[in-house]
Amino acid sequence: MTRHPILDTAERPAAGLNGGQRMVDPDAERPADLPAAERAAAEFLTALGIDLDREERLATPARMARAYAELFAAQPFQLTTFPNDEGYDELVLARAIPFRTLCEHHMLLFSGVAHVGYLPGERILGLSKLARLVEHFAARPQTQERLTMQVAKCLDANLRPRGVGVVLEAEHTCMTQRGIRSLGATTVTSALLGTLRTDPRSRAEFFALARVPTAPA
Repeated sequence: MTRHPILDTAERPAAGLNGGQRMVDPDAERPADLPAAERAAAEFLTALGIDLDREERLATPARMARAYAELFAAQPFQLTTFPNDEGYDELVLARAIPFRTLCEHHMLLFSGVAHVGYLPGERILGLSKLARLVEHFAARPQTQERLTMQVAKCLDANLRPRGVGVVLEAEHTCMTQRGIRSLGATTVTSALLGTLRTDPRSRAEFFALARVPTAPA
């Protein structure tokens, strides 16, 4: 069962201070073993009939290992929050956050944009952290459905807002470049929690501001 990253209680700020909590992710991938990955990449490519003795391909397994390690490198960050002193109670939304990750079924790229929003409660979040959350969970083999839910549940658990909304729009190369080769097809997923799920007007406002033409089923 997937656990969701939580704030390290040892990193919680004293009352009245800005939040600077360190993300603790129990499901973060272990550090990459680049030499082993390079050897495995060479064996993999050779098994596919690719000649690695050509000069321009001699370093390909090492480049391949480093590239995948970079894609899977989740960077730690501070989930900075601040007191909602002004009592702001309208939607906060970051639109079109770019992301890229690998489909865990084929290890092929899928990429697109995320729209992440929340209805504040007692605290508000540093705006860059919405993008950091997406980047963090994208740095591992993924499905779009899981990525959508992980971002929403982590934001909900750590910020405790009145509502959370996440929409991902992505193109999957495992669908566009192989198999059916459905070029231009995109996949839309959504996760709504709290008021954004239970209140029709808040839900409609979120989808309208995210510029999603129709609410995903």
